[in-house]
Amino acid sequence: MPGARAGHVHASDGSSRSVALRSSTRVTLGEIARQYGAAVGPRWTDRQRKVLSEVARCRTESLGGHVQHCEACGHDTPVYNSCRNRHCPQCQSFDQARWLEERTALILPVPYFHVVFTLPSELREIPRSNAKVVYGLLTRLGAATLLEIAATPRHLDAQPAITTVLHTWTRDLNYHVHLHCIVSAGGLSADGTSGVRSRRADYLFPMRVLGAHYLSRAKRARLMPSTAD
Repeated sequence: MPGARAGHVHASDGSSRSVALRSSTRVTLGEIARQYGAAVGPRWTDRQRKVLSEVARCRTESLGGHVQHCEACGHDTPVYNSCRNRHCPQCQSFDQARWLEERTALILPVPYFHVVFTLPSELREIPRSNAKVVYGLLTRLGAATLLEIAATPRHLDAQPAITTVLHTWTRDLNYHVHLHCIVSAGGLSADGTSGVRSRRADYLFPMRVLGAHYLSRAKRARLMPSTAD
């Protein structure tokens, strides 16, 4: 939360609690977890409470510490250890930056389209107990749908470059499972000898075609109920 100032945090019980945030500091998720974790924890699953507990302990004396040494000036700085939980923004910032750098190196000198596949709200309770299966299925279905449509001569007749990122929560902490796909505006021809440009500059594939192919694959994978069920 860079540049945070004094404001309000809305608790899970609907009340509004004032939090004094110094404008000169950055408020971390760990600080919020330590201050409000006890209030929201009982409403969450065991897995969520474990994450909350680890994030709350991040960079505190409960995890011990170490000394950072500056090779340039010789100054030593004692710091607390990190929790290394993948949900902690402080711990994952370096990995995130490295991931972005690696993905940037793979970007082709062509336009890209942004396609999003969203799990219907009626099915959002399923991944809460089968997260690994449903998340993996949603990712594979999204990529397979795009590749299937792109391979048809009517739409592209080529294999595009695709990068997918699965999101499960919105910024305002609503559980909203969706898959972001960054797709190149064109691809490699079926025989692998040339590049093929997208036929349209304003969209990649018609929405009705994209939806129909995705639903068909989802029903075959038993992610979505068929009309005969």
